[in-house]
Amino acid sequence: MFSKDIGIDLGTANVLVYIKGQGIVLNEPSVVAIDAETRKSLAFGNEAREMLGRTPGKVQAIRPMKDGVIADFEITEIMLNHFIRKINGKSFFSRPRILICCPSNITQVEKNAIKEAAERTGARKVFIEEEPKVAAIGAGLDISKPSGNMVIDIGGGTTDIAVLSLGGIVTSSSIKIAGNVFDNDIMKYIKDKYKLLIGDRTAEDIKITIGTVFPGSRNEKMEVRGRDLVTGLPHTITICSEEVEESLRESVYIIVNTAKNVLEQTPPELSADIIDKGIVITGGGSLIDGFDKLLSHELKVPVFIAESPLTCVAEGTAILLDNLYLIDK
Repeated sequence: MFSKDIGIDLGTANVLVYIKGQGIVLNEPSVVAIDAETRKSLAFGNEAREMLGRTPGKVQAIRPMKDGVIADFEITEIMLNHFIRKINGKSFFSRPRILICCPSNITQVEKNAIKEAAERTGARKVFIEEEPKVAAIGAGLDISKPSGNMVIDIGGGTTDIAVLSLGGIVTSSSIKIAGNVFDNDIMKYIKDKYKLLIGDRTAEDIKITIGTVFPGSRNEKMEVRGRDLVTGLPHTITICSEEVEESLRESVYIIVNTAKNVLEQTPPELSADIIDKGIVITGGGSLIDGFDKLLSHELKVPVFIAESPLTCVAEGTAILLDNLYLIDK
């Protein structure tokens, strides 16, 4: 049997690919650099990410996924093709079965677009599964029993919040506020307060290095370089964790309030289970300092960060690929 089963976490920020029997074989940013005139692709993944905000006029670094769905169909297809070829998923013998994860509240049209992009890379069969469900499985939750599990998956483009029981989603919500919005919040804050223009990469570095969402939980400083809006010249400022918390506060509370709404719609028996077990948070956003403390403080429920939040969804596809008959309708 030469065919390989492949699990893909097609994220707004990163693409992770899992191959049955080999583990996670690829983890690269979902960025493609193209020649603007010929539309020919020049670089993918890490190499293309290095070019973000640093390219000459005719080279564009594009993120083809936006808010967890395909924004540029053609480029997404080229990117998927490249990554599958890179891992030899499309060998002479095989047409792999592919399991792809998507946000919970996307439309059927958006689902079909993801499915079609995967089919055109040469897949024999494509399965689409909802991200919070796969993230919960990857985080080690047993969602097959009649008891409530709650997962909050804070990715790059979307935050998916779901309560699961008996292998399915009971209540869920998906909002387009996640890592990329946090980066934009930091950029806007620095522009408004210091009249300094910085790029996506710098904003992300600030978020990771000194960022926090829980007041007083971190107190660090960092030098930030950018372009002064008044003089037009390069300029350096120093910002602290407190300011990052202030810049992210509004977006973070939208996530908190959405989680409250999901809990309000949850049947009481499942709510009781969630108080016992707590809530698991996954995705890159969960790594921002203080997110677990803030959610626990606001929702009055214990909150735990998954063991490997960045790879939860890919690890979940691993378990689902072993039990494909469960989703093979």
